[in-house]
Amino acid sequence: MRRALYPGTFDPVTNGHLDLIKRALRLFDGVVVAVGTGRDKSTMFSVDERVEFLRDAVKDLGNVEVIPFDGLLVDTVNETGAVAIIRGLRQVSDFEYEFQMALMNRRLARDVETVFLMPSLSYIYLDSTVMKEVALLGGDVDGLAPEAVIRALSEKRGSR
Repeated sequence: MRRALYPGTFDPVTNGHLDLIKRALRLFDGVVVAVGTGRDKSTMFSVDERVEFLRDAVKDLGNVEVIPFDGLLVDTVNETGAVAIIRGLRQVSDFEYEFQMALMNRRLARDVETVFLMPSLSYIYLDSTVMKEVALLGGDVDGLAPEAVIRALSEKRGSR
């Protein structure tokens, strides 16, 4: 079984992330979604919450596993038996950073490929940071994330 690993902070998961998971499933037998602890970032949701959001969102897809991870990505790739790393590209500015990371990962694990996927046009502008900001300011984010995420963002807004 050829599996790919899709890493990210997923704070929180968006429908753009889910779109990439579905695209990856067309190329690989399975996808491991690795939710980073985000220790170098300030996250709105705990790693446990982010893992739960994702597990709920992918429960009907089949061949998708969601795990938390911390440390070197290539270590997690090796532990899961993945043969590729999935990375999303929305815009040209994403490429510079992702290219650098892909080359470093190749240096650390020569047998692991990085596969860049673009989301559907309807999600090309979407990222978690922008969606959180819009939600917390009272904007409409329906259809941009799973319902559990939309509810959690609404609760966060109410508690402010």
